[in-house]
Amino acid sequence: MKSSGICPDSWTFSSMITMSSCCGKVSEAENMLNEMFEAGFQPNIFVLTSLIQCYDDRFCGCLLNVMTQTPNEELGKLVECVERANPKLGHVVKLLVEEQGNEGSFKKEAADLFDSISTEVKKAYCNCLIDLCVNLNMLERACELLDLGLTLEIYTVIQSKTSTQWSLNLKSLSSGAALTALHVWVNDLSKALEAGEQLPPLLGINTGHGKHKYSEKGLANVFESHLKELNAPFHEAPDKVGWFLTTKVAAESWLESRKLADATVAA
Repeated sequence: MKSSGICPDSWTFSSMITMSSCCGKVSEAENMLNEMFEAGFQPNIFVLTSLIQCYDDRFCGCLLNVMTQTPNEELGKLVECVERANPKLGHVVKLLVEEQGNEGSFKKEAADLFDSISTEVKKAYCNCLIDLCVNLNMLERACELLDLGLTLEIYTVIQSKTSTQWSLNLKSLSSGAALTALHVWVNDLSKALEAGEQLPPLLGINTGHGKHKYSEKGLANVFESHLKELNAPFHEAPDKVGWFLTTKVAAESWLESRKLADATVAA
């Protein structure tokens, strides 16, 4: 429409997107949606619903991604869209947003969801669901999803060990999933020390590298800020892009200080 000199309003954009969606013309609907954004208009729930109808699992993944960037108080408006597009996904999302279900029932529903979707979108779904948990301050649920992802081999080799270095590999994880994996790893390191296990000379976190639409440094940028908040002794390696490293001595000292702080709070 832009090339023809027409200046459509929000209603016109919405109508054209809905028509294209109903006809299964995905590319046309996508192009129209991009033009709508460029013109400064936002699609309403009816436009989003019509788009869902002409997409498969991948669009549901996109909608999940939208939810991870939506203010918590607005999430309810999107739950219905997700339920219409994929009832199983909608049920899992609803359990999170409405804080329903116990650990066993939630993991079962999530496992059923992953069994029902195509392999190529499982990691994207799991990443987004964990991000949603993190946004909702539901760390236990995030850990359950990460554990399920490892059990179902959606994620592989997040933690690795050699005689000289223990590593946390986060390259394929979203920011929320990566922060959850860090939480689990730190707990595992603490348990290893309590069990009398010796840490290796070097410990590292690999965040990968490359540009990201939310920051120039991608996950590394998110992690750098989070590590500072935790007062963790990991520092970005100048010769290994995306890596944060620390020594055995520094790690043990930090883990011990966390243990003492937790004991003080508990007392």
